Amino acid sequence: MGSEQKRAILAVVISGAILLSWQYFFPATPVQSKKPQEVKTVHITETDKTEKNIETSQDNSNLKSLSKFELKNDNYFYSLTSNLSVRDVESKLFNLSLKEVFHAQKNGIFFKVDGQYQQFSFKINKISDSRVEIANSALDINGSITLEENGFLVVNLDSDKAFNYKFQFSQQEEELSGGKLKQFILFGEDLDTVDVGSDDSGDKTLKWFGLDFNYHIFTIVTEKGPKVYKVTESGVMDLVDTRPVSKLSYKVMFAKKDYDRLVSLGNNLNLSVDFGFFSILATPILRGLQFFYGLIPNYGVAIIIVTILMRLLTFPLQYKSFKSMKKMQEVQPELAKIKERYKEDPQRMQKETMALFKKAGANPIGGCLPMILQMPIFFAFYRVLYNAVELVDAPFILWIHDLSSKDPYYVLPILMAAAMFFHQKLTPSTTVDPTQKKIMMFMPVIFALFMKDFPAGLTLYIFVSTMVAMLQQVLVYRKS
Repeated sequence: MGSEQKRAILAVVISGAILLSWQYFFPATPVQSKKPQEVKTVHITETDKTEKNIETSQDNSNLKSLSKFELKNDNYFYSLTSNLSVRDVESKLFNLSLKEVFHAQKNGIFFKVDGQYQQFSFKINKISDSRVEIANSALDINGSITLEENGFLVVNLDSDKAFNYKFQFSQQEEELSGGKLKQFILFGEDLDTVDVGSDDSGDKTLKWFGLDFNYHIFTIVTEKGPKVYKVTESGVMDLVDTRPVSKLSYKVMFAKKDYDRLVSLGNNLNLSVDFGFFSILATPILRGLQFFYGLIPNYGVAIIIVTILMRLLTFPLQYKSFKSMKKMQEVQPELAKIKERYKEDPQRMQKETMALFKKAGANPIGGCLPMILQMPIFFAFYRVLYNAVELVDAPFILWIHDLSSKDPYYVLPILMAAAMFFHQKLTPSTTVDPTQKKIMMFMPVIFALFMKDFPAGLTLYIFVSTMVAMLQQVLVYRKS
């Protein structure tokens, strides 16, 4: 989990804990991606002239020594080196290339010889635009590399004698302004991420692994993957198979983190869209947003509709809280008398206050219950906005051109703070202490400052949710 996500969760939990503790102990108080760039057309039918001349001049019946080569099909273009490192990947399905996302990354497969792991060059025999045969006589390894239509680059290696291998990725630390960190990503039985520049290691069979950054992943998928991984502070991740093998097959994929496309690719690659602990809520939220976007092609409008629907679905649970808050409002005069009568005896004041609440059937923490109910939805929405590529570069209205980035003019955070302020005014308070009242009045401002750099879509959700909550509360009060 990235540092920005940890800060988000910690701040909201602490805020909730402060509110709850205050109300209980004092009768006094009741997720940036790169900006859109011009869509580039990948010239899959044309390659660098020098490299093209080298490849087309070779005799396909013989293996040739090449420093680099290319494979392509209708949608994908891979550039590789003879030591099986992937230099770059481009696709018509998304704008950014592998180099643009991960910059001068180093990757590849190493083979163990004389007790040390080394990279070896393979000779290449180009069979077609999307397939080559490879061989290394020193390692006694033959094989093939095939670019499939779905974008998987499939590598098959075969040897008469067993060999040891490891994969290696090397990256520089990087963080986007929205708090998104470059990470190593590993999937065995569950998903693990390690920030580039961290120090970590583990021992488990991995099914796929690679890099995650800026709404893209670069992964290697294996049937029987490495068992040991080690990440160092220098930005290197080594993945070692401790078992000698005579055959090795793996797939390479560079993809934008489009949830539905990753589902179609299989291998649980869709889990790289990490919705976290609240994935049981996040996935329906994403599906709901996609559904309403299909009806009204504006994700801001979709967020508004889904927010209203969720408020309606949770209203039966909130109804009791609103009723309790109404009772809290009714006991305010009696509460003021108790505070005045026992102001010199805090313990007696506490006792009499609790007795009053019990007699009236009022709940002193009832005002916080709606917020607690909304916290799982809040975090689920946050995870959707932080991870789902659907909202990247998705405009809403006028100045909001990207719902996954902050509101550039902070209009939504200000509206959100205003809505929270009026909602606070509507919610009965159990305090007559002016100091505590002032602190509570500042809570919307504090929350707005905290939210100012969060995705505009998330702020829009909180604003709409607060407005609907106020409307529901007014209706309940009028009927009470």
